[in-house]
Amino acid sequence: MNFAVILYKNSGVYSGLSGVLYIDANKFKGDDKMDGAPSRVLHIRKLPGEVTETEVIALGLPFGKVTNILMLKGKNQAFLELATEEAAITMVNYYSAVTPHLRNQPIYIQYSNHKELKTDNTLNQRAQAVLQAVTAVQASNAPISGTTVSESAVTPAQSPVLRIIIDNMYYPVTLDVLHQIFSKFGAVLKIITFTKNNQFQALLQFGDPVNAQQAKQALDGQNIYNACCTLRIDFSKLVNLNVKYNNDKSRDYTRPDLPSGDGQPTLDPAIAAAFAKETSLLGMVLTFFFWLPVAAVPGALSPLAIPNAAAAAAAAAAGRVGMPGVSAGGNTVLLVSNLNEEMVTPQSLFTLFGVYGDVQRVKILYNKKDSALIQMADGNQSQLAMSHLNGQKMYGKIIRVTLSKHQTVQLPREGLDDQGLTKDFGNSPLHRFKKPGSKNFQNIFPPSATLHLSNIPPSVAEEDLRTLFANTGGTVKAFKFFQRDHKMALLQMSTVEEAIQALIDLHNYNLGESHHLRVSFSKSTI
Repeated sequence: MNFAVILYKNSGVYSGLSGVLYIDANKFKGDDKMDGAPSRVLHIRKLPGEVTETEVIALGLPFGKVTNILMLKGKNQAFLELATEEAAITMVNYYSAVTPHLRNQPIYIQYSNHKELKTDNTLNQRAQAVLQAVTAVQASNAPISGTTVSESAVTPAQSPVLRIIIDNMYYPVTLDVLHQIFSKFGAVLKIITFTKNNQFQALLQFGDPVNAQQAKQALDGQNIYNACCTLRIDFSKLVNLNVKYNNDKSRDYTRPDLPSGDGQPTLDPAIAAAFAKETSLLGMVLTFFFWLPVAAVPGALSPLAIPNAAAAAAAAAAGRVGMPGVSAGGNTVLLVSNLNEEMVTPQSLFTLFGVYGDVQRVKILYNKKDSALIQMADGNQSQLAMSHLNGQKMYGKIIRVTLSKHQTVQLPREGLDDQGLTKDFGNSPLHRFKKPGSKNFQNIFPPSATLHLSNIPPSVAEEDLRTLFANTGGTVKAFKFFQRDHKMALLQMSTVEEAIQALIDLHNYNLGESHHLRVSFSKSTI
């Protein structure tokens, strides 16, 4: 029989010792009052039956130090004691505006009738052990003592939610790749991915803030793949992620029944279970790749050790591209559809797709001129081009990019005129990635309205470049030379579509003095 010791606010009931009452935790009904006077002890109701101590403690961590906990699992209730009354007030105020959820079930938090929570540690060993582990992590964060906790000063360093930014994203990083990496440190409950300031970012929620702390310490600054895809990790101010859809952009791993958000019906429970089983099997494969030992490169961030040869295969598998068990990493040919057949040429496709890899061959289909096959130098580059260009607008039409079933693009038979629809670019001097270790590998970004210009001769002024880019049919909104190097500049068009058009038209444009303009997408804004 579990007993707890609680010191009551009023002294109407005593056990005979200094106002302390011994009660049977299994028979305790909790606080009767819905709204009491502020107290640093909070009463939490309607808890899911399987909820853990760490999940309850995580509710309080963003608001200050948690000093005690009492779980009443038979009643689906708990008491949580914070170090200060101010911290408890902030927590109640916050969750009055934002309904708290545990395991996707709404719960209710109110002030307790009790001013202090005293538990018999020998009868509450599990909860106390969890609390001690969390306290140790809190101490390692070295919080400033004596400060008043307010809603604006919620300490994010104890949140179970991490904010992740991927720098130098040469290979595609999918939601499932992130899940496989971070689940090494504990249960990942939810992930939301998005692009902000032209950077791929994610919010990832652990079931336990201790796991979030451990993941940040181990992974911040690490490379997912060799020499690229660098993780930048901070704690989020959010304490819970609200995921509405399970798709390529967001996932709630505790709710396989969520809709995909694209008009598709909700998964049948049996299919959802099979999907979860597939994800588990995939995890075993990717875990092997991600944690292979790789010698550190002096002066470089150590990678998470997935070899380049396996990078695309892992990314493709995590994105569920192709059939299970068949590596898409070696597939170098892309099928591009919904092209503007009046405008598109092999050269324009070479220039645009060449931002993400070295295009070897382009073939616009003779009987279906709104579609083309593009052969990249390797599977990594085809994956990268697909992830960045699928859904972008080119010549007024939203293009679709998928992996082709073809392994190569066939050249026309000798003597056969295919009207210039097929072109071999294998020996082109305009490939961006032929040189090993080129800086171009570190400057690959999604299409954006801001363009990075380089190789500008001294005689070319800002007005010259503004006029040149305006002649592509768009509007130049801003321009800025690099302060230390006028050979480079940033130029912002009105839309991403205009920037894509300008890049196609003006990359390698002859500016005179043996200077050919180089144009790339930028992650910066002006």
